[in-house]
Amino acid sequence: MSPLNSKELRQFRALAHPLRPVVTVAGNGLSPSVLQELDRALLDHELIKVKVSVGDRDEREVLVSALCDQTGAHLVQRIGNVAILLRHNPAADPKKSNLHRAQS
Repeated sequence: MSPLNSKELRQFRALAHPLRPVVTVAGNGLSPSVLQELDRALLDHELIKVKVSVGDRDEREVLVSALCDQTGAHLVQRIGNVAILLRHNPAADPKKSNLHRAQS
């Protein structure tokens, strides 16, 4: 997984701006069902917003890092309790993928 450069990060942040969070991580933390749903969302949409409603800033930072590690996603941006994650899927359905829809 190669790191994203600043130009790519800017482009992905712009694409993610109108999106709504598709996964919410709350009191149970990283349960298997949350990780399964996150993996499905990344496969379908590639670029997603995740709402992290746990603890303070440090806890959210640790949780977002764990999300990225366990799913193989890139962290595009984190503001408050919302994180933008990216994981490319070459076989993504163009009708579901936020990256493909933005290009058309």
